[in-house]
Amino acid sequence: MSQGKPEIDLIVGLGNPGAKYARTRHNAGFWFVDELARRCSVSLRSEKKFRGDTARAQLCGRSIQLLKPDTFMNLSGEAVQAIASFYKWQPDNILVVHDEIDLPPGVVRLKRGGGHGGNNGLRDITQKIGKDFLRLRIGVGRPTRGEVIDHVLGRPSADDQTDIERAMEDGHRAVEVLIQKGLEKAMHQLHTKAAACGDSAAAPGKTNGTRSATAPKSDSGDTSDEKTLRGQLADWFNRKG
Repeated sequence: MSQGKPEIDLIVGLGNPGAKYARTRHNAGFWFVDELARRCSVSLRSEKKFRGDTARAQLCGRSIQLLKPDTFMNLSGEAVQAIASFYKWQPDNILVVHDEIDLPPGVVRLKRGGGHGGNNGLRDITQKIGKDFLRLRIGVGRPTRGEVIDHVLGRPSADDQTDIERAMEDGHRAVEVLIQKGLEKAMHQLHTKAAACGDSAAAPGKTNGTRSATAPKSDSGDTSDEKTLRGQLADWFNRKG
């Protein structure tokens, strides 16, 4: 695939639906799309045929569809396939935004294609449309103690939230560069900024600094949906080692 200027038609944010998950780390993709919609002065509305909330936005002079699947993470591909098939978009017309535990809070990375790394949302999208879509990876870090599953299904600390929001800002600027100047320049911008700020990608199993990123456990019993979600996440993290 060319590293040149892609024709982005769809930006998908991954997450889990419902108020219970709204501010959890695993919903970083939802946060990104919500903020993009706000900046573009559009409102996301439920579209049953696309299995998600969607809106048409003008970004850098280009008309782009925004999508938040209302499936749980592991069925994200159903929503992406539905809208891509309807508009006849190819994988390289699609940017998927998701949380990444192997990047610390404050770091964001952009790439095309690759494996799913055990991420069930990416896995399902890959199974439905292929792997050659673009990915914007929002770092949420690994916990300093406790279970990784509780970490991603919990809320960030105040410090981590600030760092993640900074990464979101970098990500929004990178998307503009991606649309206007292409993938290579957008990737270069992100990597150059990270080097200038002294950021580095967290290696698997390492933590982000000394502050605690332990996520609170749910204050209510697990629902059947959450038990399923936790089982899928456990499989993901076991695969990541």
